[in-house]
Amino acid sequence: MKFRGLLVAASALALPLVANAQPISGLYIGAGAGVNLMQDEDVTVTGAPGSAKLESNVGAVGVGAVGWGFGNGLRVEGEFDYRYNGLSRLTGGGNSASISGYEQKFGPMVNVLYDFNGLSPMFVPYVGVGGGYQWGDDKITVDGGSASKTVGAFAYQAILGAAMPIATVPGLAITAEYRFMGLEGHRDFGDGVQLSNDFNHSFLLGVRYAFGAPAPAMAMTSQVAAPAPAVAPARSYLVFFDWDKAALTDRARSIIKEAADNSTHVQYTRIDVNGYTDTSGTPQYNMGLSIRRADAVKGELIRDGVPAASIGTQGFGETHLLVPTGAGVREPQNRRVEIVIH
Repeated sequence: MKFRGLLVAASALALPLVANAQPISGLYIGAGAGVNLMQDEDVTVTGAPGSAKLESNVGAVGVGAVGWGFGNGLRVEGEFDYRYNGLSRLTGGGNSASISGYEQKFGPMVNVLYDFNGLSPMFVPYVGVGGGYQWGDDKITVDGGSASKTVGAFAYQAILGAAMPIATVPGLAITAEYRFMGLEGHRDFGDGVQLSNDFNHSFLLGVRYAFGAPAPAMAMTSQVAAPAPAVAPARSYLVFFDWDKAALTDRARSIIKEAADNSTHVQYTRIDVNGYTDTSGTPQYNMGLSIRRADAVKGELIRDGVPAASIGTQGFGETHLLVPTGAGVREPQNRRVEIVIH
């Protein structure tokens, strides 16, 4: 097989797995796990000159979150995280000593994130910041003696990540993240010992599921058909929607039923279902709403007996207005789906 043929075959296999990214609207959950790198912490002792450095090994991190997407790229979530790092050495003043023990951190955080939905059709980069509270549980053993204590502190974090939606499960996405977390101030370890400069670098892989996500619009594969003796003109039907809704009214269902019935009386090559919105709302949100409207009409056509393989859906958002208006105008004639029978 030629190299070009291999590329075509690989693309055909990959396309069913990756969905076009749409803004999250509503409730979602997520979880991730990975590695945590803890920077050397400063150890100070009351009355002693200078400070020592507490070194650690590569550790683990896990995060679980529940959040809400506003349909325009903005998300807010609450999370609970856990980090664990084994301790290795204590250095300072030209001396070093091997130690054992661990530091584990855990606690709740609140994050505000923003998804850049229009940058790529296959994945969504996002950034975020968060704040909350973390408990640090430390146990240090050196020269046969040990000490342990759990102390809490305010925590802050920055998040950089990307999500890849999975087409076979609407709402499901694979995520990859980098997180920087710091604990504010110092933590009193007892006996005049304080730990400070607790900074963490975390790398996570995870999954996220958005409830109520619409099925992604899939491009219909073109087929070469034998030329017909005569080409019939395309027939179109308009289905209108209430403001900010993708639900079908009784009138809409009757129009869709008429289109489905008429498609059985003509020889057609395909049926296009194109969704549109008015100009109220953001362009990103309107794009997702137009796709949900097109998917609702497609589902009704299938229930009325039209083969799913003959239907192609596409969302155009607030473009191609039936009634030209300015931005932010609620125009009923623009909230529509057009069924075109070719």
